[in-house]
Amino acid sequence: MSGAGFDFLTIAEAARLIAARKLSPLELTRGLLARIAAFDSEIAAFLTVCDGRAEAQARAAERALKTRRRGRLLGIPLAYKDIFATAGVRTTAHSRLLAQNVPKENAEAVGRLAAAGAVMLGKLATHEFAIGGPAFDLPWPPARNPWDTERFTGGSSSGAGAAIAAGLALGALGSDTGGSIRIPAAYCGIAGLKPTPGLVSRRGVIPLSPSLDTVGPMAWTAEDCALLLDVLAGYDPADPASVPGPKVSYARSIAAPVKGLRVGLLRHFHERDVPAGAEMLRMIAALTRQLQKLGCKVEEATLPSVHDYNAVGRIIITAEAYALHEATLRSRVGEYSRSFRVRVLPGALIRAADYLAAQRRRTDLIAATRRVFESFDVLLSAATPGSAPLLNEQRADEGFATPFLTTPANVAAIPAAVVCGGFSAKGLPLGVQIMGPPWGDALVLRLAHHIEQIAGTRSRRPALKPAAGVRPPSERRAAGAASGSGTSEVRAAPG
Repeated sequence: MSGAGFDFLTIAEAARLIAARKLSPLELTRGLLARIAAFDSEIAAFLTVCDGRAEAQARAAERALKTRRRGRLLGIPLAYKDIFATAGVRTTAHSRLLAQNVPKENAEAVGRLAAAGAVMLGKLATHEFAIGGPAFDLPWPPARNPWDTERFTGGSSSGAGAAIAAGLALGALGSDTGGSIRIPAAYCGIAGLKPTPGLVSRRGVIPLSPSLDTVGPMAWTAEDCALLLDVLAGYDPADPASVPGPKVSYARSIAAPVKGLRVGLLRHFHERDVPAGAEMLRMIAALTRQLQKLGCKVEEATLPSVHDYNAVGRIIITAEAYALHEATLRSRVGEYSRSFRVRVLPGALIRAADYLAAQRRRTDLIAATRRVFESFDVLLSAATPGSAPLLNEQRADEGFATPFLTTPANVAAIPAAVVCGGFSAKGLPLGVQIMGPPWGDALVLRLAHHIEQIAGTRSRRPALKPAAGVRPPSERRAAGAASGSGTSEVRAAPG
């Protein structure tokens, strides 16, 4: 298989073609590297592109195909948010303070994907130390939304959302502390899962708020997230936060029927607590009707206000982020972005009594959330109030001024996924959020998969234009194959 036909493959599709020897991992990798070269100067999803390493790993995958049977990620090109340690490749956390940081070892999640035969395309833009953004006073620009490059990607797994939507990578690793996987998934029209805490190792991932940080997969579909989770999930004895989870294949269980599933619609989340726009409300209503046709029992559910979860989350994040950065803030405060300073410096004013009160209130909210799952199997809400806003209109204190609809899942320590449920009149994605009980990740992904099917959104991709003077990917692919170009170890991404 050759040409532009594989530019927008899903992981599942590419895996089937590779297994059937109809697609070469090297051909696929070179095609995606060509797309990065052609389009990323406009999107700025990548901080570092690993041309030579990616081609070498793709060749190794081709050799493995000939010698032994391997898993479904063999030869699949992925990219990693730049807070994941990657051996021999810089890991900057999108901060000038770590511009020269080159780890000696991989993060555990990166290592598991490498062992499964995945190809590393490079490192992806984030917001400084994953605190949220965007910031325009850093060495690298913020990522832009492929659906409209004047619009925000969401944060802080911003480059991951942009790269997957633009077809520059088939999947990515992200992190989520208050919505950093799910908000980019919503704004960029992809799928993203914040797993149950402890399911995926955080070892080797630069922390933001250890009480709330999670690591999870991002991809074009819920099925692809399940394929990634099958490799990522598992106990890591070297990570004190890791917990043995259920022995389940997320990919094999994703297509099971949802008939009889008890779905709690958190109407107050997006109608009263953080009012959503009319287009979002219509999308949620339409999906609700479709789920009922599939045999789901959809009824209204009630949790504490989003504002309660957000207040707890903001105090914990701010206090813990300040504690992690206090020494450096004292000596090098001017090297941080303004956005980081606005969000983190208030942590110096949070008293121990305030922090402990937030943790006690979190315990109450966890208990209240889990009681709701006595009546419902999953919970449904909007992921954001609307489609992606303009990039230059984002406030440095966003998340404080307006609560995130995603933060409740972090505070409640439950799994949550976001998938694309529809599009606005301007053609921008609208995300829907599915939350489940602890260790209900497989169920969350199953409903997310069925929502994608009934919404019919997975065949629609953003229209991209190559940067001026850059040949389109098909031409670059042919030239590269003829000349052997594109074999440098790593290169800085454009911008």
